[in-house]
Amino acid sequence: QVQLVESGGGLVQPGGSLRLTCAASGSIGSINTMGWYRQAPGKQRELVAAITSGGTTDYADSVKGRFTISRDNAKNTVYLQMNSLRPEDTAVYSCNANARPLGALRWHYYWGQGTQVTVSS
Repeated sequence: QVQLVESGGGLVQPGGSLRLTCAASGSIGSINTMGWYRQAPGKQRELVAAITSGGTTDYADSVKGRFTISRDNAKNTVYLQMNSLRPEDTAVYSCNANARPLGALRWHYYWGQGTQVTVSS
């Protein structure tokens, strides 16, 4: 199986920056798209940013120009650099990966446990 572990969340003032990291481990055959989702209290989970194994990226309109997603395929790790943070960015951020375990034929979606990001003065 594949496990995802996030780190880097915390409390930051408006206008500040945070960098989230998600590392995949376990019996990994291949990883295709990796992404970050977030869910604020009382709201549905939404896609923040995603990146394919080839480096193609996609962003939610609300974070374009402020957030940057990147990945290190050799380390099976994806990053989310968040700049110019706003109070409305406050949410639990979760990592997602479309991966195929070693020796398996099917692809699956895996989730991390989530990390809290709070933007407040």
